[in-house]
Amino acid sequence: MKPVAIFRHARSEGPAYFATYLERRAIPWKLYALDEGRAVPRDVRKFSGLAFMGGPMSVNDELPWIKPMLELVREAVRKDVPTLGHCLGGQLMSKALGGEVSRTRVKEIGWGQVEVSDNSVARAWFAPMTEFESFHWHGETFSIPPGATRVLGNAHCANQAFATGRHLGMQCHIEMTEDLVRTWCRGGADEIQASAASPGVQPAAKIEKNLEARVAALHKVADRIYDRWTEGLAKG
Repeated sequence: MKPVAIFRHARSEGPAYFATYLERRAIPWKLYALDEGRAVPRDVRKFSGLAFMGGPMSVNDELPWIKPMLELVREAVRKDVPTLGHCLGGQLMSKALGGEVSRTRVKEIGWGQVEVSDNSVARAWFAPMTEFESFHWHGETFSIPPGATRVLGNAHCANQAFATGRHLGMQCHIEMTEDLVRTWCRGGADEIQASAASPGVQPAAKIEKNLEARVAALHKVADRIYDRWTEGLAKG
């Protein structure tokens, strides 16, 4: 089986539980650390799927890897190679497919419920779930690109995920581990404090409360979503 290409845009935002999931199922994967200057590959046919992780930057920034990544997403969709986006990764997918990325009305940092949309595409990805608690850390949001379907939303961010065919772009973070949550809380302490007035931002103590149970529940959600996504991977 060809490997899943995982694209890391910041050292602190690696594949985390997604890599654990793939390894448990003996699905090969290859990390492209763009934060270390790794070149964006051009031939999507070398991979069974593409997964894009998060990052503190904006897809609207003038970074050297943004345009090649947008073209990579478009090429993957043209070739029907499944793509999966986490937060910044979902924003990359939206912009590549004709959507827009802009500042969100309410910044979200911490835990929050998301609701599964009432449509057949959403049910195919998430049933029997109708809602779940996910992790959030974002100040921008994407629009639903033409031809795609909104599949998740919540009170602070209407567009939490979209799907089109084998492709899923998410605003929320389902890849979290306990260590990753704590690391982000330490590294993002100033941002949390500066954004404390936002109704979508929680203090670190609240984020880390009952962390083991919350992450375990999130992993069950991630298993359901990743199971659905990996069904589309090319097995040859």
